[in-house]
Amino acid sequence: MRLDRRQWLLSGLAALFASGATPLAAKAKFRRVRPQYIASLAAPEAKSGGGAETWGLWRIDPGPIGVWLKSYRRLRKLGYGPSGWRFDVDDWWLDENGLIMKAPEFPMPAGQYLVTNGESNVSVLTVEEPDAAGGQAWSLSDDKTIADVTHGPCRSARYTPKGTSGSCSPADADQSVFPLPPGDSPPDVTGCAKVEYAVLIVIGLPVGA
Repeated sequence: MRLDRRQWLLSGLAALFASGATPLAAKAKFRRVRPQYIASLAAPEAKSGGGAETWGLWRIDPGPIGVWLKSYRRLRKLGYGPSGWRFDVDDWWLDENGLIMKAPEFPMPAGQYLVTNGESNVSVLTVEEPDAAGGQAWSLSDDKTIADVTHGPCRSARYTPKGTSGSCSPADADQSVFPLPPGDSPPDVTGCAKVEYAVLIVIGLPVGA
């Protein structure tokens, strides 16, 4: 997320939380939390399904502790980013501004999350406990889809090597495309497999969670 809109976003999320913008959220007891972020691989039109074990959770905003692509070589040398997050040359993340981000927590913790697109849509996301095979089901309340609760300005992509270890490097990313224009995807990078994730903002957790 761009740092220059963080205060605007936080104030808007506070208003959304206070509004009880979804019937289920209004009935359930949620406590407001500092925004967390979910990396989702569900189809935009989906309202429920499986595969939540492939999703990740950022418990803190990865933007302020990210590292600019231009500073990659220093990050590679140190092996750690701000606040001590570990950089993995074979599994790294980029946002829409050209920041190398801390990886989210995998797998997605089971539970309920009050999620939003940061504008007008709010829903209760329920992530089930893993089944015997490790799969996790999920569902959104109030007839919302993943697209409804995806924060469009945030884009997030995960890069891993197509070949041998070390063959996929942030040094090969095209820095000139950042910040990405609205709707543009993070760039392909030579030697890398890229997976793009939708970003959902978490603004509340159940009381007692």
